[in-house]
This record gives sequence, C-alpha cells and structure tokens, in this order.
Amino acid sequence: MIAPEPSDVEANSHAGIGVEESRRLSAWAAFGALTANADGLSDEQRLQRFYAISYDLAMLEYPEFATGLGDPRGQDRLTDLSQDGVSRRRQATKASLALLESIDRSSLADSERVNYDLLRNMVQTQNDGLRFPQELLQMNQMSGPQQDLSSLLAMMPGATAAQLQNQIARMEALPSYIDQSIVLMRNGLEAGVMPPKIALRDVPQQIRNQLVDDASKSPLLKGFADIPATVDRLQADALRQRAAEVYRKHVAPAYERLLEFTESEYLPGARESIAARDLPDGEAWYAHNVAVRTTTDLTPPQIHDIGLAEVKRIRSEMDAIIESTGFEGSFQDFLTFLRTDPRFYHTSAEDLMREYRDIAKRADPELTKLFGVLPRTPYGVIAVPDYAAPSQTTAYYQRGSLKAGRPGYFFANTYALDTRPRWEMEALTLHEAVPGHHLQIAIQQELEGLPWFRQNPSYTGFVEGWGLYSESLGEEMGFYRDPYSKFGQLTYEMWRAIRLVVDTGMHYLGWSRERAIDFFKENAGKSEHDIVVEVDRYIVWPGQALAYKIGELKIKELRAYATDALGEKFDIRAFHDEVLGNGAVPLSVLEANIRVWVEAQL
Repeated sequence: MIAPEPSDVEANSHAGIGVEESRRLSAWAAFGALTANADGLSDEQRLQRFYAISYDLAMLEYPEFATGLGDPRGQDRLTDLSQDGVSRRRQATKASLALLESIDRSSLADSERVNYDLLRNMVQTQNDGLRFPQELLQMNQMSGPQQDLSSLLAMMPGATAAQLQNQIARMEALPSYIDQSIVLMRNGLEAGVMPPKIALRDVPQQIRNQLVDDASKSPLLKGFADIPATVDRLQADALRQRAAEVYRKHVAPAYERLLEFTESEYLPGARESIAARDLPDGEAWYAHNVAVRTTTDLTPPQIHDIGLAEVKRIRSEMDAIIESTGFEGSFQDFLTFLRTDPRFYHTSAEDLMREYRDIAKRADPELTKLFGVLPRTPYGVIAVPDYAAPSQTTAYYQRGSLKAGRPGYFFANTYALDTRPRWEMEALTLHEAVPGHHLQIAIQQELEGLPWFRQNPSYTGFVEGWGLYSESLGEEMGFYRDPYSKFGQLTYEMWRAIRLVVDTGMHYLGWSRERAIDFFKENAGKSEHDIVVEVDRYIVWPGQALAYKIGELKIKELRAYATDALGEKFDIRAFHDEVLGNGAVPLSVLEANIRVWVEAQL
C-alpha cells in the first residue's frame, strides 16, 4: 500500500463500519489475491491491478487523504490509529514491496518501467521507514488532534445535507481518535519516543482554543454557520443543532481528556533534548529522514557544509543590496532598521491580505512568459485560522481538487503584524501561490495518462525545491524592483540556506536551540518571532527543511546545464514544462529526464 507522507495527512482517526468498512475489507481481499497471483496474471497485468488496488486502499485507509484528493470515499470516517490499524498498514507495506520485487521489470513496456521504478522506490522507502516508530509521535505544536480536524472539516464540502452529515460523523469519530492517539503517545513515553518539551509548550493553549462555551463558535462548526439556501431550512436547523450537540457531548469532553493527558503526562514526560539523534536509533532515523526529504545520498555533514557555503554567498549579495540603498551602519543595524521601521509594516490584517492578493494578481499574467502549460485549478489567498496562527509559520499552501470543486489556497499568517514585513511579501507569494506550489501541484494533479501516485504531491526535495526556485523567477516576472523587496527575496533564500546549517546542526552535530536561533539572527532579516517558530518547526520535523535548498540548487544546476548545452535552442517555457511535466520525482530522476530532453534536441 502506498501511504501519503505524514505532512500530507491533515488528520487521523478511527475506522467505521457499514458500507465503507465492507469496501475496505473487499479491497484487502483483492490485495491478498493479487499478492498470491490467484488469477494467474502476467507481470504487467499484476502491476496495473496493483495501481488500482493500492489507490482503493489508500483512499479507504487514509480517508483524510481522500478528502484532499476529492475522492468521495470515507468522508464520514477518519484513519484507524488502533494497534490493529497500524499493524495492518505496516504489513501491507511489506507485502507491497514483496509483490513489486516478484515482478520482472524487463517484461514491462518501456513506459511502464518508469512507473515501476518510481513505485518501487516509493514503497522501498516506506519499508525502510518501518524501522522507526513514527506513529508514536502524534502531537506537537505544528500538527495533531488539537488542530488537524478543524483544518480537515474546513476543507470538506458543505453544500448538501449529506456533506454536512459527513462533517458531523467525523466529529463523532474524534473521541475515538483522541483515545487512540493518547494510547500511541503513552507507548511513545514508555519507548523514549516523544517530542522535545519545548515543542509542546503551546499545545495546551491550542487544545483550549478548541474548547468554547458556545458550540457555534467552535472552529469545528464553521461549516454550519452559513449553510447554503439549497439545504432545506428546517433540515439546516436540525443539522446545526446536531453538530452543536455532538460538540458538547462528545468533542469537548474528548479535548478535555487530551488536555489533561498533555498537562499531567505528556509535557512532564517529554524529553529535554532537541536532537533527533537522541531518540532510540536516532542517528539512523535522522539519516533516513534526510534521504527521504532530499531524495539524495548526501550526508548530514555534507549538507551542513553546503549550507555554510550558501550562507556566505548570499550574505555577500545582501551586503551589496545594503550598499546600494546608501544605508550607513552594520549588517545588524540594517536588519534592525528593517524589523522596526513602520513603513515596512501593515497596521491591519485586512491591509496585509489585500497586498498579498494584489501581488498574486500581478503574478498571474506573467506566467505565460515562463510556462507553456498552465493549470485549470484556481487558487485563493486567505488568512491562517486564528486558533492556529501563533504557532504556525509565515505561510503555507493547501492543495485544491478539481474533482471536489475546491480551489488551492495560499494561507498567510496575520498574527503579530509587526513580524510580517512588506519586503518579504513578493517572494512569499511567488513561493506559495504561482509560479510556486499552486502551479506545480495543480499541474501535477491534472496530468493525464499517469498512475494515481504520480498525480499527487510527493518528494519534498522536488516540491519545496520548486517553491524556492520559483522565488528566483520573480526578477523575470517584474518583481523585486524595490531594493528592499530584493533584499526580502535574498532573506528568504538565506532562510533556506540557514536551514541546511541549523537542521543538521541541531539534529546531528549537537547544536543547542539557542545556538540555532543565534545563527539565524546573525544572518537573516527574519523577525525573532518567525525565527523561533521556524527553529521549533525544524526540531519536530527533522530533515524536512533541508529539501528546499537542496532541491532548488539541483533545478538551477539543470537550468544552467540546459542553457549551456542548447544555446540559442534553449526555451525557458519548454524547460519549465519538462521539469513539471512528469510530476514530482526524485531529484536523480529529474536530472536524468532533463539530460534526455536536452540530448534529444542536440
């Protein structure tokens, strides 16, 4: 079975019974028959059957993932986090790898060999990861039951009574999920697998943000506040009442149990160390995360050195920008100026969001200069929900779905306006919206003729590498004309270079949290609030932040190679279409694809 990456799953919980359970059991039966090749299929037929069955199982075992893709199955359920559920999916990964190993690659058509290689790599990576009990890490300041269900429900459609009933059903599933999560976290405490204490400091308040006296004010019930007129009024009233009742009788008590567990057991039992290497088998676990996120064989020390070199290079460019402004003073003086001068900050969330949307509108028409293929899925620019904003990073992207009739969304953080400078807004918008995440992910989702696992975001090195590379396209799109905005773009590039240094520093080389924060302060124009939030993010997602710079460097390297090799034949639109035209792939596969593309034109 091909599971989504942890970051792609917005929430988890228990499986239900009935029709959906029957479908799930049927899919497992089909998987068992396929692994035994009960029907005597050829290798290519088995592979094609596996594509279909693995999709069914992924939708049924991870219904939150199905919501993200717009698949209608399991929308009244959440993922089963019981021990049986965890064991079942672990065994499926092992069985999937054995099935793929039994297929003779040489018997496949050329086009299928590419799919096979990518699928084999994906499942092999998942199988390698079974060594590490990731399921025991259920909650931190970035994600967990205290936030994920609200995000999931906000993503779900609510135009019909049946769709609203699905939201209620998922609220009804929450108590079981929380109980299952607590069991896993207790197991983690016993096994020495838990987050650092510093990463849990905001979690009690995050839980309290879900506990309200007036049920209608709960973030979970947002979809019931303005039910469309297409739903019968009496039925709408009944659904609102039922949702409020479920919240009061089931959801709120479950969150209270989670709060009690967090404050009385989890926080006191959490580890003081921040390093991933200090977890059981931690050095190998971190190395695995690095390999998965970067899709390279680079070691932590090698990545650390790349980061130091990039910090030095970018710093020289930042110094040149400072000189061009006529500013008199040190680098730190200039950073203080950027962080404190009122001209660089909005005084209202509305004005901040208005400027983000203006930047996005200016970016849209410039895309045709750089891309031949553009997606059909639209996107919007909205604020990070208030209940999550204090502990969330500056921005993030949530993918859309044409199937579900849902646009993609660039979420911008409006918390603490004095930490949201205007000079960073152009780079941030280009990264999260277009030509960054929205464009890349929407194109991938709309690709035709590819198996399902190639139409969905994966391979962080590619996805985030593209996002960072997209920031550099701003100059070709008419952005960064103001020196402060250009400094902002360099600040964001520096931010990703610093990640290579501090992530490996904390998790592999023994750096303290304070040393990581200080290194950030010395070299980047980010606010202290943003720096602290970022460093704490790296602490709980070891290796994830490395993907951005490593991926960007590879894409830039390949663009330089193609430009040099093709000379006057080089077409930037065709290059970008080739990079994006196969979906997200490991960086080694991307390089092979681009070299074949170049050779075909010589």
